[in-house]
Amino acid sequence: MLVKTFGAALHGIDAIKITIEVNISKGIAMHIVGLPDNAVKESQQRIHAALTNNDYKMPGRKTVINMAPADIRKEGSAYDLPIAIGILGASEQINNDRFADYLLMGELSLDGGVQVIKGSLSIAIEAREKGFKGLILPKHNAMEAAIVNNLDVYGVDNIKEVIAFFDEGIEPEKFVVNTREKFNNQLNDYEFDFEDVKGQENIKRALEIAAAGGHNVIMIGPPGSGKTMLAQRLPSILPPLNLHEALETTKIHSVAGLTSSTDQSLISVRPFRAPHHTISDVALVGGGTYPQPGEISLAHNGVLFLDELPEFKRTVLEVMRQPMENRSITISRAKFSVDYPASFMLISSMNPCPCGYYNHPDKACVCAPGMVQKYLNKISGPLLDRIDLHVEVTPVPFRELSEMRKSEKSKEVRKRVIAAREIQEKRFEEATNIHANAQMNSKQLREYCQVGKEGMELLKTAMEKLGLSARAYDRILKVARTIADLDAAKDINNDHLSEAIQYRSLDRDNWGT
Repeated sequence: MLVKTFGAALHGIDAIKITIEVNISKGIAMHIVGLPDNAVKESQQRIHAALTNNDYKMPGRKTVINMAPADIRKEGSAYDLPIAIGILGASEQINNDRFADYLLMGELSLDGGVQVIKGSLSIAIEAREKGFKGLILPKHNAMEAAIVNNLDVYGVDNIKEVIAFFDEGIEPEKFVVNTREKFNNQLNDYEFDFEDVKGQENIKRALEIAAAGGHNVIMIGPPGSGKTMLAQRLPSILPPLNLHEALETTKIHSVAGLTSSTDQSLISVRPFRAPHHTISDVALVGGGTYPQPGEISLAHNGVLFLDELPEFKRTVLEVMRQPMENRSITISRAKFSVDYPASFMLISSMNPCPCGYYNHPDKACVCAPGMVQKYLNKISGPLLDRIDLHVEVTPVPFRELSEMRKSEKSKEVRKRVIAAREIQEKRFEEATNIHANAQMNSKQLREYCQVGKEGMELLKTAMEKLGLSARAYDRILKVARTIADLDAAKDINNDHLSEAIQYRSLDRDNWGT
């Protein structure tokens, strides 16, 4: 007898419907076909134990399980549940009349328990788009899947609940989520605040500009000057995620299996990812034998913080150059390729030299001649070119540290950032996938970043004295446009240009001399 159940395969951050055909005929063998990996092939033993321990049995006849379409690789153990239900239906141990209405996913324990899976949000979206009435999956994943409306989502703990549903009509626990209400209740839940930072007003200003225009930043300063502390507080001044961004961010984290380890079914605050400098290039940009999103994709719609930038392997840093420009990363293999979004703000920090005290006002640098330049050369010019704001961070003097007066709260800074972003949203309302000044292309740069004759002379002088590239010229104009937006100014004036140039004036070639 032939029976069909339905599951889903993850491809990038999206899911693809998989039809699982179970046919039982004369013979005694069991075959799983349709490009399954080892985890899928091993399901035979898990399913056998799960059914036996729940008073059901494997058919003692030839069983062929086809997973279509056959040209898509099936990975992982999440197909255990639809295969097991298909076997029970094909062997007429349970009623199979309603199999076509539901998509099922879940890994089986040997006792029949249904274990957590990855990518439940993407699977739920695919189930709704393909017209399924409902989705049955592990209870731990049900709240995340229930974010998708117009779909019945059932969470189960054991295969017995699924059998009872199809055989006797006993519904498992149904999960319903008011997505907008849940999203609004979780907004602005930040651990860190700018009011905790004493002094460093010029750095806060630079980070406010970066947040307002989506610009990349590098902070250069000695140990203990507050670089990490400032970077950790950047998400608190960024505009809140909208619902579309929250769903997209949640999909990425769900595919990576990160939402299954928390009770947060919908990510509503901008991600902040801070990988260690020992990270590999695959872990940073994504990939592997079975491609997974890397840190740059996990930071999508948020912040990627690289502390001690020169300590990262050069090959790791260089692979970021293309994603920083395109805001996506393509992982290519011989037979397929997957795309992961990677629209992130890069915030990096570094010491000015190996000992950390070059140009320190109080402590002497102990680095040998040439060591400073060698240290700085670990970061390539093309990568630095893609960083809009270069900021020097100096130690906070005791007078400012001992002040009891609190600094400006993040929510006050965020109001100004949101106002500037609203100007940009209106400016780019007809553009595709452009929402901030940092994302402008050449055509938009010419249209929205025009400067007067005096401004051009100022830019010419800066280009000649600092030896800036054409890309750096574009970045200065984008930053100047953001500063003008913070001032609610229609045109870029000389003050805006001067401040933008100031953030490119750290000449690496002269640091070590």
